[in-house]
Amino acid sequence: MDTIILGRTGLRVTVAGLGCGGFSRIGITKGEAHAAGIARAAYDAGVTFFDTATAYGTETALGQGLSGIKRDSYVLSTKFPYRGRDGVLGADDLRNTLENSLRALQTDYIDVYHIHAVTAADYPYVRDTLLPEMQRAQQLGKIRFLGVTEQFAVDTAHEMLQIALPENLFDVVMTGYNILNPSAARRVLPTAIANNVAVLCMFAVRRALHDPEQLKTDLARIIERGQCADALNQALQAVPDGDRSRVLDFLLSPEAAASLTEAAYRFARHTPGITVTLTGTGNREHLLQNLASLSLPPLPSDALEQLNALFGSVDCVSGQ
Repeated sequence: MDTIILGRTGLRVTVAGLGCGGFSRIGITKGEAHAAGIARAAYDAGVTFFDTATAYGTETALGQGLSGIKRDSYVLSTKFPYRGRDGVLGADDLRNTLENSLRALQTDYIDVYHIHAVTAADYPYVRDTLLPEMQRAQQLGKIRFLGVTEQFAVDTAHEMLQIALPENLFDVVMTGYNILNPSAARRVLPTAIANNVAVLCMFAVRRALHDPEQLKTDLARIIERGQCADALNQALQAVPDGDRSRVLDFLLSPEAAASLTEAAYRFARHTPGITVTLTGTGNREHLLQNLASLSLPPLPSDALEQLNALFGSVDCVSGQ
């Protein structure tokens, strides 16, 4: 599997990372032993970047799965959920949560520690109140590098990261990016590249790519928001039997990709500025298929041009 330098952290990691959240949460509903097995299978397959979060409930399973492995052979990323039931949490909460994460992950340090799912409205609080505590933990050696993640399901236009990235306070960011909403390529990646900030890609594959009804819902939203380009409108009118969910069928050919999932992973992985593309599943076979997709070459240029013509101006859906 290809490797890459994680921005200004200097860490070398695989271009594919195991994401322990999403719908699957590495199969945690089947028990921690099963989820730990998925994590170990990813490592055995060559993955060296692992992303989890307190909110996912998978830190303990990930710690078990990586137990006994030489610590400097993989990179750990986890997150602090800055909002609780009664509102925003404080520096003491971050300190205590970090200690719990260290215990769960069976490690003395977190390579990348993020503030999780930050909104544009809350960003000033995160910067002024929580970032100093992260920096103190960094000085103590409990955190190596600082990160922030967006709430892409609702912040599909990347408002928070457009505020945070120019301030250049974080070493790593996580953004949503996929074939239906590639707006991060315009609004996030240029500044990240300029500042040598590593970018973790989430939402590369979401429900719309395997659920025709979700794809139709997203297409309806694109039309409703006035983001249906002429090329997309023409393509929707030309789909067989009027089935809008087939608008992406052009990607399914021997010259392009064997599946939409494969196409989506290749699209994200080879986008300049995307450092690590996350994949998550609770199924070992699916894991290996996804890693294989992330090891394939870029999509053909004509397919990329058509995707840009169809969805290049979209920023209102997540694919969720």
